[in-house]
Amino acid sequence: MKAEMKDGAPQVVMNHNGNHGKFSHLLASQDRDYLLSPTGAQVKVSDLEGKVVGLLFAANWYPPCRGFTQVLAGIYEELKSRVPQFEIVYVSSDEDLNAFNSFYGSMPWIAIPFSDLETKKSLTRKFDVEAVPCLILLQPDDRKEHATVRDGVELIYRYGIQAYPFSKDRLEQLQKEDKVKRDNQTLTNLLANHHRDYVLSHTHTGLKKFYLNCMQRIMDPVPRDGCCSCTQVPVASLVGKTIGLYFSAEWCVPCAKFTPKLISVYEKIKHELAEKGEEDFEVVLISSDRDQASFDSYYSTMPWLALPFGDPEIKNLVRHYNVQGIPWLVIIGPDGKTITVHGRSLINLYQENAYPFTKAKVEELEKQLEEEAKGLPALVYHQGHRHDLNLVSDGNGGGPFICCVCDEQGSSWAYQCLQCGYEVHPKCVRTVERDDNVLVDTTGCF
Repeated sequence: MKAEMKDGAPQVVMNHNGNHGKFSHLLASQDRDYLLSPTGAQVKVSDLEGKVVGLLFAANWYPPCRGFTQVLAGIYEELKSRVPQFEIVYVSSDEDLNAFNSFYGSMPWIAIPFSDLETKKSLTRKFDVEAVPCLILLQPDDRKEHATVRDGVELIYRYGIQAYPFSKDRLEQLQKEDKVKRDNQTLTNLLANHHRDYVLSHTHTGLKKFYLNCMQRIMDPVPRDGCCSCTQVPVASLVGKTIGLYFSAEWCVPCAKFTPKLISVYEKIKHELAEKGEEDFEVVLISSDRDQASFDSYYSTMPWLALPFGDPEIKNLVRHYNVQGIPWLVIIGPDGKTITVHGRSLINLYQENAYPFTKAKVEELEKQLEEEAKGLPALVYHQGHRHDLNLVSDGNGGGPFICCVCDEQGSSWAYQCLQCGYEVHPKCVRTVERDDNVLVDTTGCF
């Protein structure tokens, strides 16, 4: 869970406390005027006065916190080497001291002692923190307008170090730059740069060659540009096509589940287009793999294109599309403009029928769902759940959800448990007959 951006802009709140000892007031207690450093030394809270300070609310037990902490640590180190007037304070939600010590051991900044539960509770209440990770950014003079920015997680993912000093003026400038980028976006300036005007390509028929080449590279480890069996495809040859940018990685468990589904849909779309004599769709892997070998192994399972491993445009694309989790599928139209960043959801909902992913196509598919839903039973008893499930839609208690059967996102129609919030896609329902002999639909189809 994480805080949401509202209307595409950071949500900002004001703090009118004119106390010159702002951070001492916030972070010290009656018995403590210091914070912990990663070395175990004590750092005076008063040393923070005059600095831009981020309060990181996070916990070791929640995987997104660990992922965000890794990203934030790199940005923190880079900023601190250039801007001493910046600091981060960890506000722990860890379950015990061992968990705190383990998680804090991966952090380069200072922290409130784990034992000071009252200060942590006070900060959580003051800044209305409802979910982690959460990064609250405080300006040194809280009497200025918009001195407190709540959406630090989104800002770090979207802009990285460029967001510093997290002031109103800087954020407005970044938003203007974003608008210019969107207005002038083309496929070429998304995927190419001054040093590379191509993407990589291979086919499944080349897998034997792939493994042979990998063995040769082990014996002769000369650096190569991308997968060792790949050829170069000019970015210019993709202009005018519908393109999916697939943000993914071999280490990602949800990716391992979604990638085979995307391959199946991709091949069906390509087959249908080939029958019409068209070649208007392609997918490009934007890898978050941690080393070349992992990239090579993962990409060898895919039938589409890829940016080279470690290419600098990967980070630019992650920030441009505010990618905070993978798998993530962005759809680019033939004109080079973004159609949707919700390609994954559309694939899950409509499979190959989602192509070409336009607003008009989605509206058409939603109307079809409306018609099909008229034939669904209003109440079912689902295998594996102890309560009745009610058919709901956007207009009567439904909306975006994560299916409890397939773990994929859904929207519009769903079967929902009104007692505990359990929700499943209509297509994932496996109905059974009740013990009281109430007859229900048992087709399990939608």
